[in-house]
Amino acid sequence: MAIVELKLRGIYVEACSNWKLTRFTGRLTEYQVIGRHLPTEANPAPKLYRMRIFAPNTVVAKSRFWYFLMKLRKVKKANGEIVSLNEIHEKRPLKVKNFGIWIRYDSRSGTHNMYKEYREMSRTDAVEALYQDMAARHRSRFRSIHILKVVELEKTEDVKRPYIKQLLTKDLKFPLPHRVSKAAGTKIFVGKRPSTFY
Repeated sequence: MAIVELKLRGIYVEACSNWKLTRFTGRLTEYQVIGRHLPTEANPAPKLYRMRIFAPNTVVAKSRFWYFLMKLRKVKKANGEIVSLNEIHEKRPLKVKNFGIWIRYDSRSGTHNMYKEYREMSRTDAVEALYQDMAARHRSRFRSIHILKVVELEKTEDVKRPYIKQLLTKDLKFPLPHRVSKAAGTKIFVGKRPSTFY
């Protein structure tokens, strides 16, 4: 049986949960969900469909899988089955990476496509940053954001947004103008005011 990655207008669907994250600690997990239509006499070996879904738990991940499968392939949960559900872990969780995210979201006036970039340590961190950013800039609810694709930008030339490019300059330095001395053994009360600016 061939596994078919669902596409939405030519872009891989990497669905994200619209669950109210305020009920949780705000931490998302990336799941790989594989499902299919139940075998019938006409089609004894149906196609397998695979999605990468960001959700707080497996229950929400399966729910979102059926939500998108119904919209894209007209397969209901009652007529289908989930073959596999795996958690996807970050390969290099201690390395800072640049991510590009393609989304489609519903605003008050219509549906819009958008591309955004984030500098995070994992794909799930980038998606969480996306949700916070979209809520702050566009008042977008979690339920109205569909994540189409998440890609790690390995080359510096692939970065497009200036707010990420400014962090990729050579010999980038962050000065510390306000240094508070916390040396052990210092007196709490002294006769002069301490100077913490250099």
